[in-house]
Amino acid sequence: MRQSRSIAIKAGLYVLTMAVIVYVVVFMNTPYMINQPGTAEEVKPIVSIKSGDKEEKGAFMLTTVSVSYANLWMLATSPFNKDAEVVRKEPDRNDAEYETEQRYYMSSSQSSAVMAAYRKAGVKYDVVSQYVFIIGLSKESEPKGNFRSGDIIRTVNGQQVKRFEDLGPSLHGKKPGDIVPVQLSRDGKTVEEQVELVQIVDAEGIRKAGLGVSVGEVLKVEAADKAKEVTFADTEIGGPSAGLMFTLEIYNQLTPGDLTKGHRIAGTGTISEDGTVGPIGGVQFKIVAAEREKAEIFFVPEANYKDAKAKAEKIGSKMELVPVKKLDDALNYLQALKPKG
Repeated sequence: MRQSRSIAIKAGLYVLTMAVIVYVVVFMNTPYMINQPGTAEEVKPIVSIKSGDKEEKGAFMLTTVSVSYANLWMLATSPFNKDAEVVRKEPDRNDAEYETEQRYYMSSSQSSAVMAAYRKAGVKYDVVSQYVFIIGLSKESEPKGNFRSGDIIRTVNGQQVKRFEDLGPSLHGKKPGDIVPVQLSRDGKTVEEQVELVQIVDAEGIRKAGLGVSVGEVLKVEAADKAKEVTFADTEIGGPSAGLMFTLEIYNQLTPGDLTKGHRIAGTGTISEDGTVGPIGGVQFKIVAAEREKAEIFFVPEANYKDAKAKAEKIGSKMELVPVKKLDDALNYLQALKPKG
C-alpha cells in the first residue's frame, strides 16, 4: 500500500514538474520579440474597384516581416536561424497597444495609397474622417479613466468627436482634476465613463488638461465617381510599409492595360499623398520573403537599397532591385519594362 502511494506521489510530482517546464519554456512571456521573413502576398485579392481594369497577367506583391512574441524555446533556437533577429520589446507599450498601432498604420497606409493613386490617375476625391480611437495610454500623464487600446471615442464632455480637431474644443476651459463624461465604443458596445482630467503637454510644449491617451484618426477616401471607390479586404497584416505596392495595384486597376506585363513584382515602402516613397524597417526579411515567392523584381525605397542589395547578394537572389524615391520612379520603370515571354 505504501509503495503504491509512493509511486503515485512520484508520478504526480513528475507530471507537475513537466507541466511547469512546459509552461516556462513555451508559454511564459519574455521581454523579447523575434523578427524573421514573413510573406510575399499578391495585392490584387486585397484591393477591389468596381469599375477597375482587372487585367493582370503578373502580380504586385506586398512583403511582410513576421514578428513573434518570444518564449524561451524560441530564444534558445533563434541563433540557429540565420534569418531571425531577436529584439527587445518596447517597455512602455503592451501587446494590445502594439497590435492596435500596427492596424492603425495599415489603415493610414491604405488611405495614403488611395490618395496617391487617385492623384496620379486624375480621380477627384474627398477625405472624410470616420472616427477617433485610442492607440495607447500615456506613461507620462497616466489617465484616470477606464480606457483600453482600440476604444473609439464618441463624445467628450457631451460634444461629439469625429476628428482630431474636435478633442480640443470639447475640453475648452477645463483644468486637470475636473471630471467630464466620456462615451466610448468598445467591442461594439457603448461604454460611459466619468473621467478625471490629467495634465498633459501638447506638441508645442503647452501644459493643459487632457485624457492622457494617444489617439489615431481613421480616414475614408471617397471618390467623386463612386464606381472608382477602393475597398480593401480584411487582412492580418499591419504596419505602413505596403503603401507603395497598394498604390501600384490601385493605379493599375484605375488605368487601362497591365503594368505588371506578366512579371512577379514585389516591393515595400511607405507612400504619401504626393507619391513620396519612404523608408521602412526589416528590408532584409522582406527580400527573403520575396525570393521565396519567386519575385523577379523588387521595388525598394532608396534609403533601404544598400541593405536590400547586401541581403539579396548573401542569399544569391537574381531579383532585380529597383530603388525608388517617388511613385513616378516605379511607374517609369514599369512603362519601360518589356512584357514577359
